[in-house]
Amino acid sequence: MADKRNLTGRNIQRSSERRALALPARLTWKDASGAVRFISVTTRDVSDAGVFVDCEAGAAIPLYRLVHLQVERSTRGVEFLPMRLREGRVLSAVWRVAPCRRSTGTPSGYALRFLVEPQVVATQKAPMVEAIAV
Repeated sequence: MADKRNLTGRNIQRSSERRALALPARLTWKDASGAVRFISVTTRDVSDAGVFVDCEAGAAIPLYRLVHLQVERSTRGVEFLPMRLREGRVLSAVWRVAPCRRSTGTPSGYALRFLVEPQVVATQKAPMVEAIAV
């Protein structure tokens, strides 16, 4: 894990490094009535576990809503882009909602956490242990 210090000077443990990547992307989700909604966004910070997206147009997505994130096809070859985002749509959850803009009354961005199968995460983090027969 990478140790970082936030603005207050406290240690923050991250499972992977964040990289500043501004790439065009699209979010799709279903609203409370079941209608499919979408919006164009720009990525800001990208890591293997999630991404923060800036949202220019007004869209209010509730906290913990499941969304699909897809970066534009032309930018999928960018060097530090996680493999999940290169493959197409990534199922994510809205993890944090940024403060609302006065002009639109809607959030300026969203922190998304990628939803990964538990076995994949457990396999990546668990150290290999060999059994020794005595």
